[in-house]
Amino acid sequence: MIKFGPSGNSESFYAAGYSHTEESAKFVRDSGLDCFEYSFGRGVRMTAEKARSIGEAFRANGVEISVHAPYFVNFANPDDEMAAKSYGYVLDSGKAVDLMGGKRVVFHPAAQGKEAREVAVSRTEDRLKVLRDHIYLNRLEHLIFCPETMGKTAQIGTVEEIARFCAVDPVFTPCVDFGHVNAREQGSLKTKKDYLALLEVLIEKLGYERMKHFHVHFSKIQYGAKGEIRHLTFADEVFGPEFPPLAEALVELRLEPYIVSESAGTQTEDAIAMKHMYERAYGA
Repeated sequence: MIKFGPSGNSESFYAAGYSHTEESAKFVRDSGLDCFEYSFGRGVRMTAEKARSIGEAFRANGVEISVHAPYFVNFANPDDEMAAKSYGYVLDSGKAVDLMGGKRVVFHPAAQGKEAREVAVSRTEDRLKVLRDHIYLNRLEHLIFCPETMGKTAQIGTVEEIARFCAVDPVFTPCVDFGHVNAREQGSLKTKKDYLALLEVLIEKLGYERMKHFHVHFSKIQYGAKGEIRHLTFADEVFGPEFPPLAEALVELRLEPYIVSESAGTQTEDAIAMKHMYERAYGA
């Protein structure tokens, strides 16, 4: 079943007097939402006890939890020692979400650096094969690891590159950040046809079953010549993308992803808005 929820806690969460992640579960449920993404952006420093406590709260409220691995991940780094740290960041995130009772780990694949793009992409693909081996060795193959489409031209993570990475093994499923794609491609996502073309590429390369419950990040994003600048809210009327055409494409293709709002401060409210937009498209 399709799910909607926020990435982290919105300004309204704190305004309501809440402060702990355990309280996020009830806040998300009371908002009429279904999922929540916890960010380990600055590192995985959570104790096992805390992870289990968060998991109990989310289970009790019927809200699914996912995590975002640290932003330091870079599988294109020529330094093998630094690559080893990237394996650790993703695996530690997987172990934590497993304790939380969640199933999804989102991670940024790589940065291009000073090398030719194909060299960086090929190295990333090879490193993801090693990551796959580590996932199985750590008995984490029941989880879903989601390399994310990226918003800056200097980052590795076009739609085609993410499809290539996910083809490495079924433990990988795309995280399509439509705001990132739109920013990287200078406003390419405008109509249902645009979204259908993107999704059909992934379905063709990875199969319908893998894509049926793929991972989504969505927000409006300001962009410049080099792509993403900053996340915005749905109140912005200058930059896209807009969600209703995507909702129509999801209904047409019968896809039921896990949709996370990454709006700047209004992620809960914008997740609610997306859920209502989807319901309208589904009922049309």
